[in-house]
Amino acid sequence: MARLGELQPAAAERLRRFAWGVVGWNALVIVWGAYVRASKSGDGCGSHWPLCNGEVLPPAGQFATFVEFMHRATSGIALLGVIGLVVWSFRRFARGHVVRKAAVWSLVFILIEALIGALLVKLELVAENRSVARAAYMSVHLVNTFLLLGALTLTAYWISGFHPPRLAGQGAAVGLLAAALLSALVVGVTGAIAALGDTLFPASSLAQGFQEEFSALSHFTVRLRWLHPVAALLSSAVILAVAARLRSSAAARRAANMVIAIVAVQLALGVVNVWLLAPIWMQLVHLFFADALWVALILLSATALANTADAPATLPAKPAYAATL
Repeated sequence: MARLGELQPAAAERLRRFAWGVVGWNALVIVWGAYVRASKSGDGCGSHWPLCNGEVLPPAGQFATFVEFMHRATSGIALLGVIGLVVWSFRRFARGHVVRKAAVWSLVFILIEALIGALLVKLELVAENRSVARAAYMSVHLVNTFLLLGALTLTAYWISGFHPPRLAGQGAAVGLLAAALLSALVVGVTGAIAALGDTLFPASSLAQGFQEEFSALSHFTVRLRWLHPVAALLSSAVILAVAARLRSSAAARRAANMVIAIVAVQLALGVVNVWLLAPIWMQLVHLFFADALWVALILLSATALANTADAPATLPAKPAYAATL
C-alpha cells in the first residue's frame, strides 16, 4: 500500500479545492437567501418544510415558489458539501486535529442554519410578516450564518497548510480580534434589521426615509434603521485600528490589507445603498462584501494568532495513510 507521503500532494490539493469550493458555495447560498427576503418570496412554499407546498418537486408557476425552492435546493447542496468536508477531513487528518474540529463546527452551524430556516417558514415569519419575532429570528440567523462562514473558512484555511492558532501568550491580540469580530457581528445584525425595514417599508425618497426613521408612527424596523450606519462607522473605526495594529507577519499584513480594502469598499457601498433607496441588487452586493469582510477578519485572526512553532496543517495527517482520497 502507498505511504502517506506518496499520496499527500495530490490528495491535499483535491481537499483544499473542495474546501474552498464549499466556502464559496455557501457564500452564494447566503446571498440568495437575502434575495428570498428582499423579493418577499419566503412564503413561496407555503408553511411546508422540508416539502414545498406539500410536494418534493413543486410544479412550475409562481416566481416566489421558484425563488424559495431554489434556496432550499442550494441549501441542501451546501449541507451535503459540509458533510462531505467533514468525512474527508476525518479521513485525511488525525484525531484531535484542528481541521477536524473546524469541520465539525461547520456541520453544527449549518444544521442550526437549517433549523432556523425551518422555523422561519413554519412560524410564517416571512414575506410580509412585520413582527418582532421575525426581526429576532433574522438576527439570530445572521449571527449563525457568520459563524458558519467563519468555521468553513478556518477549515479551508488550515486544510491549505497554514498553522493552527495559539491563544496563550498573544498579549492584546486576542482581545483586539474579539472586538473586531464582535463589531462586525453588531453591524451585521443592525444591517439585517435595516434591510427588513427597507423590504417591508420602502421609502419613495431619501427625505421621506430620514423622516420616517425619527417618526413615532413608523414601524420599529424603520425607527431602528439609523443604527446600522452609525454602527458601521463605529465598527469600521475599530476594525481599521485592529488591522493597522496586527501586522506581525507577512501573512498577517496581507490579511490586514485585505480587511482595510474591503472596509473602504463597504463604506462606499453603504452610502450608495442609502442614496439609491436600497434596491434589491444593491442589497445583495452590500451583503456579499459583508460576507467577504467577515471572511477577511477570520483570516486575519487565523494569521495573527498562528502558532508558527507547529508544523503546517497538511503535515500531521494520519500516519501511513493508504486509502485513496
